[in-house]
Amino acid sequence: MAPIDITQQTFARTVEDNDIVFVDFWAAWCGPCRMFAPTYGAAAERHPDITFAKVDTEAEQGLAAAANITSIPTLMAFKDKTLVFSQPGALNATGLEEVIQAVKNLDVDKLRAEAGRRHT
Repeated sequence: MAPIDITQQTFARTVEDNDIVFVDFWAAWCGPCRMFAPTYGAAAERHPDITFAKVDTEAEQGLAAAANITSIPTLMAFKDKTLVFSQPGALNATGLEEVIQAVKNLDVDKLRAEAGRRHT
């Protein structure tokens, strides 16, 4: 499935309604963003069980600001409504696949429990 475009109005619902969501923050004028787009699209086709989304930072400046995007492209991953990955820079296909597998294998409940212990 091809990546979907999301906006400030659809961002929260997209994260809440899907188990795993990857979000690519990009802009049309950004060369690295344009180079990353086919890699991201191919990953979306290979992983129909994951929601791949894109946010145009020019059209969605408020959403980009709320997400603290300071460099593009920035890739974020959410699992079970929790942000588990955020990194600026274009990944190559191998790097993106490694992140996808790591997110799929991540035990979010264990992560939350560990975070809770650190904050007590």
